[in-house]
Amino acid sequence: MLRLNGIKLEPGAPRDALVSALCSMLRIDPADLIRWRIAKESIDARNKARILWVYNVDVELSPETECRVLRRYSGKEACVRKIEEHPFVLPKPAHALLHRPVVCGFGPCGIFAALVFARSGLRPIVLERGGSMEERIPAVETFWDRGRLDPNCNVQFGEGGAGTFSDGKLTTGTGDPLNRYILEELTAVGAPEDILYKQKPHVGTDRLRTIVVNLRKEILALGGEIRFNTCMEDIKIQKGRVTGIGLTGGDSIPADTVVLALGHSARDSFRHLHEQGLFMEQKSFSIGVRIEHLQQEIDRGRYGMPAEIAKLPPAEYKLAVRTAENRGVYTFCMCPGGYVVASASAEGGVVTNGMSFRSRTGRNANAAVLVDVRPSDYPSDHPLAGIEFQEEWEQKAFRAGGGGYRAPAERLGSFLGIDSDQKDWSEQLMPTYRPGVAWTRIEQCLPLFAVEALREAFPRFGRMLPGFDHPAAILTAPESRSSSPVRIRRSLSREALDVRGEVVKGLYPAGEGAGYAGGILSAAADGIHSALAALRSKE
Repeated sequence: MLRLNGIKLEPGAPRDALVSALCSMLRIDPADLIRWRIAKESIDARNKARILWVYNVDVELSPETECRVLRRYSGKEACVRKIEEHPFVLPKPAHALLHRPVVCGFGPCGIFAALVFARSGLRPIVLERGGSMEERIPAVETFWDRGRLDPNCNVQFGEGGAGTFSDGKLTTGTGDPLNRYILEELTAVGAPEDILYKQKPHVGTDRLRTIVVNLRKEILALGGEIRFNTCMEDIKIQKGRVTGIGLTGGDSIPADTVVLALGHSARDSFRHLHEQGLFMEQKSFSIGVRIEHLQQEIDRGRYGMPAEIAKLPPAEYKLAVRTAENRGVYTFCMCPGGYVVASASAEGGVVTNGMSFRSRTGRNANAAVLVDVRPSDYPSDHPLAGIEFQEEWEQKAFRAGGGGYRAPAERLGSFLGIDSDQKDWSEQLMPTYRPGVAWTRIEQCLPLFAVEALREAFPRFGRMLPGFDHPAAILTAPESRSSSPVRIRRSLSREALDVRGEVVKGLYPAGEGAGYAGGILSAAADGIHSALAALRSKE
């Protein structure tokens, strides 16, 4: 298999043009192609006068033709190179388990850990504190429509985890070799094929919900068991080894292998685990706001024209600066044609996030604009002080919004102290957050260092992306759950450590909640790695 890098096509070019371009580049006849596939598709918008699609393509040729092509490109710039395919193969368990493995949590990390166990014939038991998708969707809609929060079944908790009500982004910077395997697994159960090659793949919340249910059905068909509305209360440990799981209500499950895939918002579980003596430590995270613009204005800023005229998808962006005080400020989880959504999981607190459907046809674009939060910003050196920090600002936002989970919101011009009579955007751009916003000064629900960093960053972002700092842009606060403020320490075997630094055999903290992932793809990969570690364990 050969990989060709850097094939460029005009927007709107037919797929046949790609075959012609790669054959021309290789100097072969189309009949010489045994098979081909797109390895990567991206947009080069640096020159707005000539925006291009850029492709990397994998091709299979006969051995003779491949050798001829490689000789031709030998010693030249590596736009053509040979690649090897190494498909992932599940190992067999190294030893028999006394009990069925237990997975706590059914977000991306827990789903893929359970899938590994199920395909290994181990019939996992999954404990999920929230409801099934069929229960969860109505609970979330009720929250968004009426402000009635179910603390155990919401945007954070329930089948599919927090990623279910998001854009379904599948980007990651980890370079994990499992990433391709995960994407292929998702396409096998209904994800669009383009996630295999898009530079910024996304599924959309509407498609993701079906995909998650299909993964659940496969786990069940392989003998797994999923207990929804079932919350872990504590871990039973004897002589340095996990022996079971205590459940809310007093029931328990015997277990010698447990994957903790709790998610970044399981605060009560973190507190229980800390009380039980697991080694937990503070971790940096971020806090900030959601910003909304008209999508058409982002398109103009990126493409120089509306997306439909450019024959391109709704434009995305990713911006970052470092302030004079050495704070990182960056955009995160940008949702073209999306919505700002209420994402609280604790009563009396407001949390925002972004979500979009597969089509990304909403009027507004949104993204988080986040500021680094360091452990030195926390109120104490307690391992869970980051949670206390989050709760403080989420509760202040709840009060600033006037209750009912309305979120504090403010126009960017007001936040920056800019007087502006520009009404072109303000008449068209309205907040998408449900159950509604309260127009107020958002500085009252963000730490001072974050307010100062944001005020410095927005004008700089406007110089990077024209229109980003338009006074009519809407800020909704706070965005406080981009990652976990806690890390559960684990050994080289991926098993948990206790406060004495000793390994707790059979207990595998994993994913975002444990502090080892950030996003759907990296969380899924960490779940697989943890399940594989359990399979390979010889004790």
